[in-house]
Amino acid sequence: MKYGLELQQNIFAPWRLSYVAYDILKQELKSRQLDHGWTERDEADFIPLLDNELTKVYDFINAKLAEIDARILYCERTIQTLQKNPNMASESNYAIMDEALTEILFDVNDLSRFTRVNFTAIQKILKKHDKWTGLNLKQDYVKRLREKPLDKQRFDIAIVYISALHDICRNRGRQSPGNPASGGDQNAFERATAKYWIHPDNITEVKAIIMLHLPVLIFNKAKKWEPSDSAISSVYFDNRNFDLYTGRLQRDEGAEAIRFRWYGPMDTPSAFIERKTHHAPWLNGASVKDRFKLEASQINNFMAGTYTADHLVNDLRKTGADETFINDSRFIAHGVQTSFREKQLEPMLRVFYNRTAFQLPDDQKLRISLDTNLTFIREDHLDETFRRHPSHNWRRNDVGIDYPFHYINESDVLRFPYAVLETKLQTHLGQEPPQWLTSLIESHLVHEVPRFSKYLHGACHFYRERLPLLPWWLAEMNVDIRKPRAENIGLTRSRSFKPLIDGRYRRAMIEEKERKNQQAVVQGSRRSSSAGDRSSGTAYSKGQEFTAIDVKSSATIQGEGPPVPEKPKHTSSLLPPRLSYFFSGERFFSNQRRSSGVSRGVFSSRRKSGSETALDEEDAPPRRFKTKVRVEPKVFFANERTFISWLQFCALLLTVALSLLNFGDDISRAVGGVFIGLAAAIAIYALYRFEKRAWMINHRIDGRYDDLWGPAVLCVLLVMALVVNFYLRFR
Repeated sequence: MKYGLELQQNIFAPWRLSYVAYDILKQELKSRQLDHGWTERDEADFIPLLDNELTKVYDFINAKLAEIDARILYCERTIQTLQKNPNMASESNYAIMDEALTEILFDVNDLSRFTRVNFTAIQKILKKHDKWTGLNLKQDYVKRLREKPLDKQRFDIAIVYISALHDICRNRGRQSPGNPASGGDQNAFERATAKYWIHPDNITEVKAIIMLHLPVLIFNKAKKWEPSDSAISSVYFDNRNFDLYTGRLQRDEGAEAIRFRWYGPMDTPSAFIERKTHHAPWLNGASVKDRFKLEASQINNFMAGTYTADHLVNDLRKTGADETFINDSRFIAHGVQTSFREKQLEPMLRVFYNRTAFQLPDDQKLRISLDTNLTFIREDHLDETFRRHPSHNWRRNDVGIDYPFHYINESDVLRFPYAVLETKLQTHLGQEPPQWLTSLIESHLVHEVPRFSKYLHGACHFYRERLPLLPWWLAEMNVDIRKPRAENIGLTRSRSFKPLIDGRYRRAMIEEKERKNQQAVVQGSRRSSSAGDRSSGTAYSKGQEFTAIDVKSSATIQGEGPPVPEKPKHTSSLLPPRLSYFFSGERFFSNQRRSSGVSRGVFSSRRKSGSETALDEEDAPPRRFKTKVRVEPKVFFANERTFISWLQFCALLLTVALSLLNFGDDISRAVGGVFIGLAAAIAIYALYRFEKRAWMINHRIDGRYDDLWGPAVLCVLLVMALVVNFYLRFR
């Protein structure tokens, strides 16, 4: 598809006039080039036109970002008012604010798409300019794009703020205990991990979908969230034979991956020494990731062996750390130093990315992370052409966290084209993925890449000639991971541009979830009552499992029977104003479809309160739903057989016509010509009907698949041909 058509399909109608005038710029290039060849005068006229389009788009984005910021601030102040005035804090008022935040979230998603589309349009027009004129404007135009960046617009701040306010609305302003940074030992349970690539066009939409169900995880609520808080940098270590790389790729027993990681800017005073072990022998063959914290000033000494595990233990005891934690840190530090000494490890690769994590506080059942701006940077000194600065340091000091790192030599940096989505699901308790997550990972928005590793990918790019094996997913880099948009999946708009989530209104989703929660609680209460009757009021025997349901708290204790959804936990209340909410709460919303009204066996209900606003008649969900089903191959074959039958008749008619032309007199040749014309017309008509039916089958179009007029017209034409033949012969 030509990009001009693709651009038209991706235009958001209310903002149509603010997009880059791609067709006009393209026509300007083409007409001048074809008319007289490109001249310096043409170049001088074209650059201001392009500058004007860039400025138009850039100013529009800034204006919309300011508008979004003002709307978020309004919602924040309104929610503060509801929290301070219990008389105003009704269900309907919080529902109104929730819908207002959803509208803002959709505008953020639309603005992100707008930015991506226009940036791509400018890149395409620069490429066409250089191709047609032989000049190098694309390289010269980089400075203007950096002054007015369309590829660096940040929407993470708005999403974090909206997430925090959403949690407060969902929990009706009440507080809930829980520290989002807590969670205990990450290795105390098993987790099923899956990894996916996200195309840049879909990053904001994926974030928004996850945010509607899981809050953004903020570790440090004591300070205002900043974009630098999402920066994560890791330095990976290996030896010159790349033994750690090979072991991890082959998943050898006891294979290690060692990295030094820090969060935030370069001047962070400490870093985490982390070790991943595949099938660790000291854990009965279970894979493990363990780590400890070390001051940045001590890391070089730790690598050299002058700062030992015993020194670390002494420093930890001075801080009053727990003895179990001290012993674990000693064990890890000793093992890492042993690997450094025996395997002669050196810093090889730095991996940088901005991470957005989603998780309920004090709940390790499900955690989702989305890493963007993924960048690989060389840290080694394997050859003379690359020297780390300063030498013998554990990391380069000339690299910060200012993506996209234009100041680094291009041969030393690799910018990964996709974001990486990682889901971690607790499995030791039989946890199943929620329906909304299953819908997301099966949608067009993600591309699954099992066992993708950041270190393995970066290492095979910079040191390919030194490596014996390469990872399997390199072939996926040559494939366009974008897929056709599925119907009623993701964030869309109705005909009046109202937000739709998986084809439904958000209030409909919430009401459906509430109805199912009530039904589940009632069913659980009945089961509990019947169990109590059977036990005749006596206590359960030792070791027997049961389900106890506290209707007030909706807390479910382990037991048999269907799971009872928990009532959402509540968030903390206020922090200092000006977009300073960073709280997390539980919000699991079902993705089950619902509609208003009753139609053909599809039942749903819609409750209205005094403050609710009825849906526009134009936006009311249709009463009749089409269910997508798989089209059987025999349907296509039936269409094909019908087409072949028509062609067989055409072949028979053509045989008669050729016989009349070759072996008859003038009258026979005239009639033969008529039959040839009929055969050609019938063949063309049969092809048209075949293609039309195939299109209707592919798009599941309701309509008549039989042919009312074709056979009748064919009979009439044949009778007319025979009448003409008899008339000419008997005359």
